[in-house]
Amino acid sequence: MIKQNIFIINFNLLYEILDEIKENLSFKVEKFENEEEFIKNPNLDTVNSLIISKDKLKLTVNKNFLSFDHFPISVNKLQEIINIQLIKLKFNYQSKINIKNYELNLNSKFFSKDNLSLKLTEKEIEIILYLNESKKKHDVADLQRNIWGYSLDMETHTVETHVYRLRKKISNKFNDEKFILSHQNGYFIE
Repeated sequence: MIKQNIFIINFNLLYEILDEIKENLSFKVEKFENEEEFIKNPNLDTVNSLIISKDKLKLTVNKNFLSFDHFPISVNKLQEIINIQLIKLKFNYQSKINIKNYELNLNSKFFSKDNLSLKLTEKEIEIILYLNESKKKHDVADLQRNIWGYSLDMETHTVETHVYRLRKKISNKFNDEKFILSHQNGYFIE
C-alpha cells in the first residue's frame, strides 16, 4: 500500500551497492547527483521515504540524522538499518492518515473524529483507503476486482453488503450519512 523508497544523493558507491542487490531489497532505490536535482523533482514522495546523502563521511538519513562514525560498514548492516528506518516510517505514516475530517490509524485500526473512535475491520479499511485514493467513483465490479480479487463475471453482493455495513457503522457512530457517497457510477469519498 505504501511505497517505500530510498533516495540517495551524491553517494554513488552506496547506490551501486544497493543496485547490485536490488532483487533482495524491500524498497526502491533512486539516485540523485546533488541536492538541487533532488529538490527539483516534483514527483517525489519524501514523506514515506528515506533520504541518504554523503557528507564528510557521515551517512544522514532523513531528519533522524543517523550517523556512522565507523566506516566501512557491512552491506548487511546497512540493509538492516535501512529496513528498520523504513519500518519506522511506515508505522508513523500508518498511525495518522487524514481522510476528510477523520483520522484513520492503520496500526490500531481505529477511525476517529472529535474524540469518538470506531474500530474497523481490515476490509473496511481497504475500502476507505481505496475510495479515498483516487477521488473518483468506483463501481461494484471495480471494487470486486481490486478489493476482493473477484472476477468480473462473478455474481455476488459482497461489495454492496460491506459498503452498506460500513456506511451504517459510520452513520451510527459519527452521525455522518455522507462519508461514503453512492452514485449511479459507483461509490466515492469526496
